[in-house]
Amino acid sequence: MLEFGQTQEKPAVAGDLVRDVTEATFMSEVIDASNEVPVIVDFWAPWCGPCKTLGPQLEAAVTAAKGKVRMAKVNVDENQMIAGQLRVQSIPTVYAFWQGKPVDAFQGAVPGSEVKAFVEKLAALAGDGGLGEAIDAAEAMLAEGAAADAAETFAAILGEEPESAAAYAGLVRSQLALGNVNEAASLLGAVPAAIASAAEIEGARAQLELARQAANAGPIGELEARVTADPADLGARFELAQALHAAGRVEEAVDALLAIVARDRDWDDGAAKKQLFTIFDALKPNHPIALKGRRKLSSLLFA
Repeated sequence: MLEFGQTQEKPAVAGDLVRDVTEATFMSEVIDASNEVPVIVDFWAPWCGPCKTLGPQLEAAVTAAKGKVRMAKVNVDENQMIAGQLRVQSIPTVYAFWQGKPVDAFQGAVPGSEVKAFVEKLAALAGDGGLGEAIDAAEAMLAEGAAADAAETFAAILGEEPESAAAYAGLVRSQLALGNVNEAASLLGAVPAAIASAAEIEGARAQLELARQAANAGPIGELEARVTADPADLGARFELAQALHAAGRVEEAVDALLAIVARDRDWDDGAAKKQLFTIFDALKPNHPIALKGRRKLSSLLFA
């Protein structure tokens, strides 16, 4: 099992991310610290009007970055040597440090959108802090059948990044793999608004719908017999598709649904088409069954 982050730290707050820095602490708080996370340095003074606007904008953007960037505030009246070394000639002046070196800068007050873009660009330099690797590891656990370990890892990732659509959907899918349909439904009912429409979340919703259907799926043998006896019984063929999917025979389920569309694309208010899209959404976008099935469906609908 992967224990992402190893320790359960408290969420970063403004006091942790934004600090007043002096000549005595500049080396540790900016140069050394920038080897771990990018640091923005705001050169300001109490008498500077534009500084009073820019400073809060920077602080808000840094706080929104949730620890991917830190900010150091340097009062030039009290720390003239640092300002001189960096050739700060007017204020506000903002420098960005990464890996011990200045990598970007700007002078004067700028629109809030530019401040946000500046901070986001700097945050991207440090990557995602290992979230991508942790998600890949959790997905591997889930694929190998270690659903409990995958669920714990996805939950740990969400502790670091609550709005990670990939991790949230992974946690839902892990609960489904464990047979915890109600828990999966509760998670989807509480999904953060910012990621509610993400493709990963939509895929998890589709998997939940299919899991609910599986609980009521009929015996495959009996349904196959009904279809053989009456190939025009599209209701039996639809139930067979649901049963096949519940048994893990996904491609056969898709073929059964395509056969319904071939006979009557609008049968039961397009139920077969809707079921196909649910299956496709539940699969990865590049899954061979989804790619092949979508092509076949398109050829039937637009022939």
